[in-house]
Amino acid sequence: NAIILKDFGSIENFELKEIEQPKPGQHEVLIKIHATAFNPIDYQMRQGATESKLLNSPILGRELSGKVVQLGKNVTSFSIGDKVSAYVGSLASNGTYTEFISVPEKLVAKNPDRLTFEQATAMPMVGMTALQCFKRIGAPKNKAIFITGGAGGVGTILIKLLLANGHKNIYTTSGSSESTDHLKSMGVDENNIVNYKEGNIVNNLKNKNEHFEYVVDLVGGAMSEVCAELIEVFGTYVDITFFTTEKAKEILFDKATTIINVANYAPASKNGTEKFEYYGNELKELFDKVEKNIITPTDINIIGNLSVESVKKAHHLLENNQTKGKKIIMTVE
Repeated sequence: NAIILKDFGSIENFELKEIEQPKPGQHEVLIKIHATAFNPIDYQMRQGATESKLLNSPILGRELSGKVVQLGKNVTSFSIGDKVSAYVGSLASNGTYTEFISVPEKLVAKNPDRLTFEQATAMPMVGMTALQCFKRIGAPKNKAIFITGGAGGVGTILIKLLLANGHKNIYTTSGSSESTDHLKSMGVDENNIVNYKEGNIVNNLKNKNEHFEYVVDLVGGAMSEVCAELIEVFGTYVDITFFTTEKAKEILFDKATTIINVANYAPASKNGTEKFEYYGNELKELFDKVEKNIITPTDINIIGNLSVESVKKAHHLLENNQTKGKKIIMTVE
């Protein structure tokens, strides 16, 4: 069984269909999916946006957790029954809104024992995005870092990575008491948390810290303009959204800002098996940090089992920004 996208457009374009079970290639594993997660790129693909060029199957979905049920003849890293996860992007036999998927073994990582399938499938995309931000920002430990949307999935993991590495001068935004409590529980100084719904954010942040050489934008839109106003000349702006406004772009250009674009699907364009190894190695590193309690599982919202109704509901929540900081999960039994 699989949820198929019949055509670009509305959430009404999904249908449940029986398809042929994929067969693993020589260096691939066949995985019985037990849980899959939803991401904003899913609804952008469904709508036919730029991201739809990444589609190689009418089945959407880019991350999964499940059990290995069949091995390609040259597979050496896994055994039948292993509990595994992967961010498959467009590198597998199909997307993840289905029961089975064939995946290159180098793309796959074994699950930490402490995580359920639902928790494990919530980690790859937000976790690897946060890890890429962390590795590429290059901020000295004593420098202030401003992060928009720090209480969300990517922000939570990024802040935990920074704190574990000795960065203490972290500033971020919050829009509710729940988000503020969440940030404080991670170790963010309450004085460094600014409510973006109250007053002038730029002034409020400058009153707390005059100089921001490093900014990470996890929100985009109007918040990209806040980032542009805050950042110092020759500062570094990390963008994971591609939603920077024209006004923000102009300010960033005028300040000769170094712009780092973070896109989880970018390594898929690498040549040969290097693209598989990147995702597999990053996910293994991420899960190792979970095992060592450096980071904790992402908050999740399980919306149902494999069905058109579950997919439509997930897309509606994502499209209308109603996830409330939780990763939306669909179980596949």
